[in-house]
Order: sequence, then structure tokens, then C-alpha cells
Amino acid sequence: AKAGIKTDRVAGIGITNQRETTIVWDRHTGKPVYNAIVWQDRRTAAFCDQLKADGLAPMIQQKTGLVTDAYFSGTKLKWILDNVDGARAKAENGDLYFGTVDTWLVWKLTGGKVHVTDLSNASRTLMLNIHTCEWDQELLTLLTVPAKMLPEVKPSSKTYGVTDAVVNNANIPIAGIAGDQQSALFGQMCTNPGMVKNTYGTGCFMLMNTGDKAVASNNNLLTTIAWKIHNKVEYALEGSIFIAGAVVQWLRDELQVLRTAAEIEAMATKAKENDGVYFVPAFAGLGAPHWNQHARGSIFGLTRGTSRSLIARAALESIAYQTMDVLKAMEADSGISIKELRVDGG
Repeated sequence: AKAGIKTDRVAGIGITNQRETTIVWDRHTGKPVYNAIVWQDRRTAAFCDQLKADGLAPMIQQKTGLVTDAYFSGTKLKWILDNVDGARAKAENGDLYFGTVDTWLVWKLTGGKVHVTDLSNASRTLMLNIHTCEWDQELLTLLTVPAKMLPEVKPSSKTYGVTDAVVNNANIPIAGIAGDQQSALFGQMCTNPGMVKNTYGTGCFMLMNTGDKAVASNNNLLTTIAWKIHNKVEYALEGSIFIAGAVVQWLRDELQVLRTAAEIEAMATKAKENDGVYFVPAFAGLGAPHWNQHARGSIFGLTRGTSRSLIARAALESIAYQTMDVLKAMEADSGISIKELRVDGG
């Protein structure tokens, strides 16, 4: 409506979405059985620790390309089944559906007719074998997840269904799905192996296109599916940083050092040096390349003379330091000296 375009001129809808966030709903009523559990939620950290203690992390990484961490969907789904009254019985009876945000949106837009996801999102669940591109029964058994509640896995470019008149009584094709970071990789035209992008948003996510080769990381990065188009699967190395722009929000909303996020640059530049002040914004643990679920945020080097400007500078520098950590790990894994980094915001 804002663009002044009528629905009969819309050729199709593409969906890009926050990944890993977990939704479980009753397939008959359409009502979620629990609130969506977002990617930053750490409630399953203890279960992940147990999987690692049992020696299962190497198997999980070999199949999924992922580290064993509460970040991913599978352990969140298990938590819902274990902790919501009646959820497991309903799931085993085939009455519940699971999906990441893309799956939920498609299901709603099609009036409950289509239950699908694409490979880029499925590869973030801890339940997909990224080599066979299918849900993995060994992983489902490990997480005690009934296969019947999982969406059908589709390519990233395909007509999945139509909007079933839920948008201005028009049947608009839903013709593309990709997780937000994979979408950014494609949008930055990183379509050849070795090309890299970094997205700065709440967190910070660096991806390198590795073509049709799933590069196993020796430096605590993730091996993930970038997309599947024209029956060709392409892969990526990813460094996931949990807190980037969110540190600016924290300074504004919690410490109230800033009135607006935009003030931080001018405030930080007042500090000509960092005076030994360093910020570790581990508000949700640390992601790549450290993967410490239990790390917590810290500011080091504080003195009586530490100013707001120094804290603002340290906050911005923390984003740069984390980015460099991931970039160096990516160079080590790929054997490529990264000369160009395409960047965007989210």
C-alpha cells in the first residue's frame, strides 16, 4: 500500500528471516504451545554441556557443521517438548509442528496448507545432515524429536505455495526463502568461492562462500549451507558473534550513557586513546571462535578517571576485535588471505 502497488502486480514474495528461533504450534488450531525461543536464549546450555561431556560434539559437528551450543534450534525444540505440559504426547501423535520463523510465516501465509523450510534455515537446527541435505535420524533420536513434526526441506528458490487470499484477497506465489545471513551473502553478490561479507546488527555474522565444498572448520567456525538454487547446493563458513550492535543498545537503555544510539560515534571519538579500557560484551556467552556458553560481559581497565567516552570507545572497539578474531579464523580455515570484506547492517 505504501508503495502504491496493487497486489495483482506482485509477481512473488520472498522470505528472509531470523534463523534458529524456534516455534512449535498446534497444526489444527494454529496456536503456538509456547513463546518463540529466540536464538540468543541460553536455557539449554546445560544440556549442550552434557552432550559434549558424553563425547558427542565431534559427531554432531561432522553431520551438521555446527558446534554443540544452545544457539541452535534443536535443543530449544527438545526443551519445549520436555517442559510444556502435553507437548511431547501431542508431537508424537502428529498434532504439533515445528518451524523456524520462515516455516511459521509460510504456514500462516498459506492458510496452514504448507509446512516447509529451506536448506539454509534447516542447516541451523542441529538436526539436518548438511551432506545428505536430509533430517538425520541419529540426531533426532539424540534430541528425542519426532520426525513427523518437522517441515519438508526445500530449495531456497522455489514456489512453495500461494498466499491463499490472506493478502488483500490475492493468491501471490511464495517463491523464495533464505536465512537472513545467507540472504545477505547473496545480496552482497558473494556468489563465488572465497568472497566474504560481514553483517553488523544485534550480533555480527561473517560468511565466506565455499562453493560446493563443505569446508570443515579447525578454528571453531561453522560450516553451513548457503543456499540451494537450480539443484546446486552451495556452502559457507560462518563466524557468529552474538553481541555487536546490541552493546550500543545496552549502553543506551541500561546504563543510559547515551540518549540515542547515534550519539556513540561522537562520544567515542572524544577519547583519543583507549587508556587500557577493554569491553567484552559476552551478554549471551561468546560465539565464534570461542564458543563459551558461560562467559559473561566484562569491562576491564576501569579507573576513577574512566569516562563515558572511554566506555563508548571500548564498546565500539569490542565489535572490531571480535570481527578480527573471526576474520583470522576464516583465513586459517580457508587458506585465503581476505583482501575484501563486503559489509552491511541488520
